[in-house]
Amino acid sequence: MTAAPQHVTVLLNEAVDALLGSGPSLDVSAAAGGRLFVDATFGRGGHTRLMLSRLGPSDRVLAFDKDPEAIAEAARISDARFSIRHQGFRHVDELAAGSVHGLLMDLGVSSPQIDVSERGFSFRREGPLDMRMDPTRGNSVADWLASAQVDEIAEVIRDYGEERFAFPIAKAIVARRQASGPLGTTLELAQLVASVVKTREAGQDPATRTFQALRIFINAELEELQQALDASLRLLVPGGRLVVISFHSLEDRIVKQFMAKHTKEVFDRRAPFAVPPAMKLRTLDRIKPSAAEVAANPRSRSAILRVAERTEVLA
Repeated sequence: MTAAPQHVTVLLNEAVDALLGSGPSLDVSAAAGGRLFVDATFGRGGHTRLMLSRLGPSDRVLAFDKDPEAIAEAARISDARFSIRHQGFRHVDELAAGSVHGLLMDLGVSSPQIDVSERGFSFRREGPLDMRMDPTRGNSVADWLASAQVDEIAEVIRDYGEERFAFPIAKAIVARRQASGPLGTTLELAQLVASVVKTREAGQDPATRTFQALRIFINAELEELQQALDASLRLLVPGGRLVVISFHSLEDRIVKQFMAKHTKEVFDRRAPFAVPPAMKLRTLDRIKPSAAEVAANPRSRSAILRVAERTEVLA
């Protein structure tokens, strides 16, 4: 297998600073058992390791990740305050209500996932057309494309990739399947897309949007994000922080709209004199990588970190 490149955690200090900020319930450990912080997307553990270095002896960090390679990396952390679950981050909903003091979601794909050809995420490297975050579960992209209809494929590429050539690409995929069998490798798909997409923004590969769309779809990434965001309202203690790093517009739109929705008092026009339900979140910050970070790690350039704090009134 190709050697995995070193993963660089984006917005490392900014995210942990935001998560461990001085909210009213974050000043001291809550009860004898300490505080619980959740790294919902462990990746290669950059955020978790920094959190552990800054937390108290009775605090804990619980991580989640689908990727078996992330689970193997987590095994290198010997700190008794740390544990990890081999699950997607939608499973944060299984935690007890009001038990979490900080919830971090880094929605980016790690460098080892992108750059190791065997994972099938890259349109620049030959590999199996897989793209699953957890290659031990579910169907690969190749499996799905082997039977999906033109309209299904076009809908996924349009909705998750914001690709204006979605229908011609879908037609080409099905035509190729009928003529010579299903697509099996990343470069086969990338070359097919390039033959259909004749124009593209400067510096962007023709296959970028299609690969993004298929990855998001096969891993149910946006649905999982929405489930985890919804769960955060129940899980976070008053003053607990929600910190989310997104890397493309679809993710960031969901996060932005979620935070906006729950930072407003909702007035019922049918009962104009009734006291409106109290807002559930208070937005604190929106942070972009510095010019220095982007120069050192170009993959950070699209990142947006949003921070919100659970208000005193529980739902």
